[in-house]
Amino acid sequence: MSFNHTYSSPKSAQSVLETNKVLRNTYMLLGMTLLFSAVTAGISMAMQLPYMMGLVFSIAGLVTLFVVNKKADSASGLPWVFVFTGLMGAALGPMLNHYAAMPNGPMLIMQALGSTALVFFGLSAYAMTTKKDFSFLGGFLFVGLIVVVLVSLVNLFVGSSVVFMAMNAAIVFIMSGLILFDTSRIINGGETNYIRATVSLYLNVYNLFTSILHLLGANND
Repeated sequence: MSFNHTYSSPKSAQSVLETNKVLRNTYMLLGMTLLFSAVTAGISMAMQLPYMMGLVFSIAGLVTLFVVNKKADSASGLPWVFVFTGLMGAALGPMLNHYAAMPNGPMLIMQALGSTALVFFGLSAYAMTTKKDFSFLGGFLFVGLIVVVLVSLVNLFVGSSVVFMAMNAAIVFIMSGLILFDTSRIINGGETNYIRATVSLYLNVYNLFTSILHLLGANND
């Protein structure tokens, strides 16, 4: 699970034209990166990579994330966005193979994808239509992320399936809040860098999908 969010007050003097440009570039890049992640995930599944390789790709993705943030203000940041999202997609391969091997496994994955798309587009449309400022959610969501990370670390040793499901349910709600929060920041001028905006929304979608899949898989098990 990966997170990369900064919480700051939105700028009030952002022009509509510039905001629309950031939105357009963000969603275009987000679509391309999600597609690229799907390709690398498919390759990873086809190669039947073990869980350890999935962990290696996740760690490599986290390292790359620092490079993306450092180069986000220049054109050189674009290739690094695809390196990051490609690694994160490849990291999904072992997990997807695990769920695909379950009864109705492919259907579970498609349900998780459909649910993720429905939540993302629904919340994004709501934020863009109402143009409400959801910056007030920042502190609550930040605390929620910290709690989830701490609980997940503890559960590595406890191994409770109940805690695992509760944790993933919490992540679904937190990521839903972050979709509203990050979309609102773009609309209200709080985020003017489309590379950073793309990475934030990508991580929201990524964690939302994996948590929904975990919940569906646990119910199916």
